[in-house]
Amino acid sequence: MQAETTASVRASVSFPPELYRTLEEIAKQKKVSLAWVVRDAAEKYITDKWPLLVKEQQSS
Repeated sequence: MQAETTASVRASVSFPPELYRTLEEIAKQKKVSLAWVVRDAAEKYITDKWPLLVKEQQSS
């Protein structure tokens, strides 16, 4: 059995200017970081598009 790691992996992502401004505004309104908004959106996207993958990861 492998121990789960809690380390994060860093990624560099480029956004079109208007999308970036929208993400900044969402982060400001929610009083969170832009990185939090992007991670939250990515998690929701994966859950929505690949629900079976999420279930497999949770049972591992």
